[in-house]
Amino acid sequence: MSSLIFVQLLLLGLRVIDTSTDTWRHCTDVPPLDLLSFVLERDTSKLVPGVHMKQAGGVRGVHFSSPHTAMSFPSSQLLVNCNLFPNEFSIVVTLKVTHTALKLLEPINMEKISAQKKKDEENNKGDILKKKESSISGEEQDAEAKKERQIKSNEEHGRVILGLKFSRKRLDFLFKGNGTLEHMEFRGSQLADDQWHTLVLTISSQNVRLTVDCTSPQEIAPSRPFPSDLNIQGSRFHIGSRGRWKGLFSGLLRQLVLVPGSDATNQICPSSDPQLSALSVPPLLLDLPVKHSEEEGRLSSHDTEQQVSVGLERSCSELLQGQLWFNPLKKGLYLCDGTMWITVLQDRKRLDYLLEHQVLPTSSETHDVEVFQVPGIGLMAAMAHRSTASGSAVYLWTNTGFQLYQNFTTQKALAWRHFTMGNKLFLVVSNCWGGPDKHSNKESEMDVSVIYKWSKRRKRFVHFQTVQTHCARDWEAFTISQQTYLAVANHRLGDNNHTIDSVIYKWNRLTRSFEIHQRLPTSGAYDWEFFTVGPYHFLVVANAFDGVTTSVDSVIYIWVNGSFLVFQKIKTFCATDWEMFQIGSRVFLVVANGHRLHGNGPSQYAINSTIYELDMIGQLFVRFQDIVTYSAVDWEFFSLGEEHFLVVANSFNGESYSLNSILYRWQGYEGFVPVHWLPTIGCSDWEFFSSNGESYLIYSSAKAPLSKVFKLKLY
Repeated sequence: MSSLIFVQLLLLGLRVIDTSTDTWRHCTDVPPLDLLSFVLERDTSKLVPGVHMKQAGGVRGVHFSSPHTAMSFPSSQLLVNCNLFPNEFSIVVTLKVTHTALKLLEPINMEKISAQKKKDEENNKGDILKKKESSISGEEQDAEAKKERQIKSNEEHGRVILGLKFSRKRLDFLFKGNGTLEHMEFRGSQLADDQWHTLVLTISSQNVRLTVDCTSPQEIAPSRPFPSDLNIQGSRFHIGSRGRWKGLFSGLLRQLVLVPGSDATNQICPSSDPQLSALSVPPLLLDLPVKHSEEEGRLSSHDTEQQVSVGLERSCSELLQGQLWFNPLKKGLYLCDGTMWITVLQDRKRLDYLLEHQVLPTSSETHDVEVFQVPGIGLMAAMAHRSTASGSAVYLWTNTGFQLYQNFTTQKALAWRHFTMGNKLFLVVSNCWGGPDKHSNKESEMDVSVIYKWSKRRKRFVHFQTVQTHCARDWEAFTISQQTYLAVANHRLGDNNHTIDSVIYKWNRLTRSFEIHQRLPTSGAYDWEFFTVGPYHFLVVANAFDGVTTSVDSVIYIWVNGSFLVFQKIKTFCATDWEMFQIGSRVFLVVANGHRLHGNGPSQYAINSTIYELDMIGQLFVRFQDIVTYSAVDWEFFSLGEEHFLVVANSFNGESYSLNSILYRWQGYEGFVPVHWLPTIGCSDWEFFSSNGESYLIYSSAKAPLSKVFKLKLY
């Protein structure tokens, strides 16, 4: 039987360290690792020696013509600060192998071999080198042979701790367990058929599954589970071979991704093209060239015959200089200048009108909508419902609109926020109960907000952590220096005390929970907005009320030495929302002002909300444009092609909750001008989202048990 290895993780010079592995770190909180891109993109001006691009069936892959040390690298370069390999992970591979190519390969011995056998293999290697390199001179042959001997010498004592072994009729997964090399065989996979195939190998604590082209998986229940203490200190990744001719991968390789702590099947399946399902393909291989001949000739690293590629996403590099790319979605033609795509022709999208797409009945009035994507499931919307009896809910986007997916027990929920840590997805809800305490019969001074975590097994959000808050109006999630933070806007303590601290929480990897990092004084805080400008991180709070007046300062903070310091104060009037957006290199902040109120005087609901622009020279935000709003509670910015829009949630004009929310379009020198008037009832939130190439807006109502989805018609 013939076999080959296309990825191995080798442990070189394994040492026993007298340290408890209980305190060591698994590599789980990291994103998918594109191993193939890592080695191909080190130097974008040329391909790795011994590696060539080939085209097969209109699709590009890499072919290994000879082993090279550049296809090997220390695992610590990608698995940073990790001692142990994740005990749950996936490997995604897209490859193409011919039946003939397999016959040319010798079997691979993955165990330590005797001195006599080493000598025999050296002799065999010489024969292979002579056959492979018969066209080069004797001097070059000597140099190559010397190089191969050096590679073998460097890795002679390397022991395989993880690998894939592929043969004509089976796929073997190998790993080191209990001091021995364990083999798991998947038979019946007829992959050597000269066709592209995408494989997902998923390893969990219970089983090992192989999914080929998004079909039903083959599953193995191993006699020994994958080890939870697989030491990877001093180990190396090897792509294509272990630096040896024997075992050199002879097919085409298009994708090779390690996904720690996750089943990647849900991320790429189902797929309209399951044989080429993509999680992360190297940019050099993304182009789908127009077939120029029946013969699939080899494409060198400086290939320029293919002038036009078609697709939705492309990467521009020196290798693609002079290449034209047509984007069918944008109807645009672009030219690669070696570093970036230059627009040659583009059909610009323009907003024509908005069409009511769905009227979504809800269990009660809704204060907030949060739209987000769940890998393998689809687009979802979390809605914060006022009613305590019915709670809040998450809805799933379908062909007909949003449908109820999951209910939550909430206490007068005011907002949702989704965020991710590594490949884990979370939702946090802002509760504002403010009801009587069961034990004291007094008004409760503290509410409870809840963080939920997405369970891939149950396909539901499950309780993760409870956080004590004070009538929380908003949560904001952000990351600084690979650390995850949550900021809560505490609105009031009891019924009257609005001058209280809002809190920033930081994720503690040891306790696996969010802990208090910093307290910031706020006045009836309503919203947080985090944003980054260059190397600087900002956090702005919308302060609404100090107990006497709504004319209070909202504050922009800047991150300095591990905490937020005051950057600028801006006078606002019951500020309920901040929205940051960029147009070109210009940075803007827009505030939603709710109403003017002082003491027992009358409220004024028709007031200006203001757009501020960052003055880079003066290093502060300056007033750019005032827009009359009616008790505004939210702004949403979005772009369509090269056009930019703002939509405001007008909620009350002093007499009625039924009034128009307005969509504004960016007009450059004129600022934002109104272009569409949208009838709403107590509008509390707007969210923009896209699905299948179409664009939508959804609004929630704080005064009626319904939400509406509008479809944006373009021309």
